[in-house]
Amino acid sequence: MISDQQRFDRAIALFDAANAQDPNRETANGEAFPKELLYAIRMSEMLLRFAPEASDAVRLAVRAQHIQRWKIPRADFPQTPFGYKQWRSGLYKFHATTAGQLMRDAGYADEMIGRVGNSVAKLGIKVNPETQMLEDVADLVFLEHYLAGFAAQHPEYDEAKWIDILQKTWKKMSPQGRAFALSKISLPESLTPLIHKALDK
Repeated sequence: MISDQQRFDRAIALFDAANAQDPNRETANGEAFPKELLYAIRMSEMLLRFAPEASDAVRLAVRAQHIQRWKIPRADFPQTPFGYKQWRSGLYKFHATTAGQLMRDAGYADEMIGRVGNSVAKLGIKVNPETQMLEDVADLVFLEHYLAGFAAQHPEYDEAKWIDILQKTWKKMSPQGRAFALSKISLPESLTPLIHKALDK
């Protein structure tokens, strides 16, 4: 009979193999990675820092948060706020379904697949502790690893736009996530004054 650890390891391996197919590349520490595989690794590393006691359901959801994200490109949806919401909603369902299929291949039953799927689909933020933990980790990873790059891609954004983005991110986080963000992660130096200005409002 397969053990819980073997089942978990098999699911993680399947998630990583799926994300290793990403044709997009990102460099970290001088090494090129498939973009979504690197993101998944960063999510797991952040969870270990933020909540080392997290359940297997959260650990699996964190690893599958962006699974094969490139298969549903933003460009396939209208370039409007409504189109953005459509894209995000479609991504949540796709990630949850894809993760569930791979978990079933790894030997998981419906109960665990449902828990992971609810978190990956962002169901129950502020209500479901597992979904909230996933959201906290995603926001922490964004702030530490992706905020500076996102800023470089959008030189047209003024201070008011950035304050709005940062405040929306902050509102999604738990008190524990906020405290961790202010004391335990590396914020981009050039944006730190703006971050604090946004959070003081």
